[in-house]
Amino acid sequence: MKKKKIAILGSTGSIGQSTLEIVKKTNQFKVEILIANKNYLKIISQIKIFKPRIFIINEKKIYLKIKKKYLKKKIIILNNTENLYKFVKKVDVTVSAIPGIAGLAPTILFTKISKKILLANKEAIICGWDLIKKNSIKFKTKLVPVDSEHFSINMLLKNISKNEVEKIYITASGGPFLNLNINNFKKIKPRDAVKHPKWSMGKKISVDSATLMNKVLEITEAMKLFPFTLNQYQIIIHPDAYIHAIIRLKNGTSILLYHLPDMKIPIGNALIENFNYGNFFKHKKEKNNKIQNLNFTSVDVKRFPSVNLIPEMNSRKSSAIILNAANEIFVDEFLKNNIKFNAIIANLKLVLRDKNYIKTSNLSPDSVKNIYKVDKWARTIAYKNIKKN
Repeated sequence: MKKKKIAILGSTGSIGQSTLEIVKKTNQFKVEILIANKNYLKIISQIKIFKPRIFIINEKKIYLKIKKKYLKKKIIILNNTENLYKFVKKVDVTVSAIPGIAGLAPTILFTKISKKILLANKEAIICGWDLIKKNSIKFKTKLVPVDSEHFSINMLLKNISKNEVEKIYITASGGPFLNLNINNFKKIKPRDAVKHPKWSMGKKISVDSATLMNKVLEITEAMKLFPFTLNQYQIIIHPDAYIHAIIRLKNGTSILLYHLPDMKIPIGNALIENFNYGNFFKHKKEKNNKIQNLNFTSVDVKRFPSVNLIPEMNSRKSSAIILNAANEIFVDEFLKNNIKFNAIIANLKLVLRDKNYIKTSNLSPDSVKNIYKVDKWARTIAYKNIKKN
C-alpha cells in the first residue's frame, strides 16, 4: 500500500506529537513536511525518527542552528513557508495544529496544497474561516475538525438533517478549579492553572480551560463550522470528560458521542478509515465504571464569567478576532505572573469598552491583512489595559 504524504503544522505541540504517535504506530504515512517554532531537542528528535523531507522552523536562531547541523543531509530546512511551492506540489493530508493566530496563514496556505486538512487550530477558524472555506472550495480541499467537541458534533450530524436539531451541548470539564472557592481565585498560580485534571495540553489552552474561555472560543468555532444559530448552542459542565458533545433532537431524543479524553481518538479517526484505537494504544482504565455514572451540571456564571462574552464574541464581523487576540495577551501575562488569574476575563471586558472597539470590530475579516490589522489593534489595547491595572 502506497503511504500517504502528511504535513503537520505544529509538530512539537501536544496535537502534533499525538499525530506523530499515530503515524509511527500505523505505518500508513510518509512524513513530508513538519513545521515547528523553537523546541530544538524535539525538532532534532523528530528529524531522527520520522525523517521528514521538509522541516520549517520559525524561530530564526533555532533555524540557523538546525540548518547548520543538517547542511550535508538530504532534508530541506526552511525558515518560513514563502518558497514552499518550489519543493512540494501536493500532500494527502495536513494537520493544522499551530496554536493561536500564528496558525492562520499556514492553514490558508495549506488549503492550496492539501487534499484534506485536519483542523485543530480553533483560532484560525475563528479569525479566518471565510478565507479557509473559500480556498477549500476553490482547491477542492476537504476540511475535518478534530477538536474533540467539533469532531463529536461532526460525527453526530452525519445522519441527521439540520431541521431535526433542537439544541447542541458542548461539554466542559470545568478545569482544575471547578470546586475551588471563588474567593481563592486571586491566589491561583500559573503552575496550578496548567494542571488540567483530564487532558494533557499546552499551557495556553490549559489556562483557557481553567477560565472556560476555551468553550467561548469553541462555541464561536462551532458557529463557523456548523449551520446553527447561537441560541441553539449551550455549554454544560461534565467533569469526567468522556462526552464531548450532545445533540438534542426535536423528536424528544438526544444523541451523544463517548470517547476517552485522548486526542489520538479524534485525530486517528479523522486520519484513517476504520481506525482501531485499541490495536495501537492501550485503553486507559475507567474508574468506577464512568460510562454508567455520567454527571452534567449547568455553568456557574460567577465562577466562569467568560461565558458572558459569548454574545459579544459573535455580534460583529471581527469581535471574535479582538477577544481572541486580547485573551492570548492576558493569558501570557498571567503565565508570566504579571496579572492575577481572575484579571484575565476582567481585562477582556475592559477591551470591549475602548472608544475604538465598535469601529474596529466592524472591520470585515475578508483578507489576511485585515485580520492581522484587527489582531494588532487588540493586542495593543490589551497591553494598555494591563498597564492600567
